[in-house]
Amino acid sequence: MVEISVAGRAEKSRNARERDPRAGYSFSVSKAPEDIISVIKQTAPELRPSERRVADVILADVNFALHSANGELARRAGVSEPTVTRFSRAVGCAGVRELKVKLAQSLVVGRIYLDEPQPVRDTEGKHTVWQLILDDIHRAINTAERQLVVADFERAAEVIASCRKLITIGVGGGSTTIANEAKHRFFRLGVAVSNYSDGHLMRMVAATLEKKDVVLAISATGKPKEIIDAVTIAREYGATVIAVTKPNSPLAMAADISLGLYVPETPHALKPTSSRYAFLAAVDLLAALTAYRSPRETQERMRRIKYALGNFGGGDAEGPLGD
Repeated sequence: MVEISVAGRAEKSRNARERDPRAGYSFSVSKAPEDIISVIKQTAPELRPSERRVADVILADVNFALHSANGELARRAGVSEPTVTRFSRAVGCAGVRELKVKLAQSLVVGRIYLDEPQPVRDTEGKHTVWQLILDDIHRAINTAERQLVVADFERAAEVIASCRKLITIGVGGGSTTIANEAKHRFFRLGVAVSNYSDGHLMRMVAATLEKKDVVLAISATGKPKEIIDAVTIAREYGATVIAVTKPNSPLAMAADISLGLYVPETPHALKPTSSRYAFLAAVDLLAALTAYRSPRETQERMRRIKYALGNFGGGDAEGPLGD
């Protein structure tokens, strides 16, 4: 009993400090919207059979559940309207209205992550997944070829070729990978390059930059706040910002040179994102154009890399520069 009393007083004291600005500090924790889809899936096995039928209807068609009247939802599930209300409370909502608010929030992911995945079958001797992946890669690269503007790439290559140092940045899965790949493309050209994907760190590094420094920012959407903050800080101190990103996005508008690229994704949630191939193509083009600004010097650096690998790492003379 004493332990409970002490714990209770400690909890009250902590809550008071969180609310009272005179304590000298406060906690402000942003709460993400509750993932109602996961809650329903996890709760469903423990529900009454009638409530479970409501869960099945909602999970089968979230869009219908969101926009239908309470009676329509009940009829499709074969239950009474009070059962829909009881179901709402069983999954942690005050009522049907709050349930629908949370269902609306769940649609932010897009329907391809909610609808039943389409089955794949062999067609004309080729596996559908095989065709789907390779066709998407071809489409992404062809889209890049149509969108990318040569003059913009020439300007960007000129800036990189004469820079003091190059910083490549990206956040999330695909953009982080592409930004890191850019580091590997440019260091072999003799460019002093480093790569950052941590939002806090890239802001810090941006504050150290100056004229003759360049930031290469990669983002498929052009919206991440970390990237926008970093390039804004970098430009404030005189660095040049090059962005490979969606045209007219916040990042494109914040950059000195925007290399516009947008590849819409096909509606298949289970396949890898094909747009990264378009971004890889853009980085390769930019690296090659930079290399041709000083072809003999670049060739000598690559010869030295190949020599080092051949003598110390067992490199293959006919293989790629690396592995």
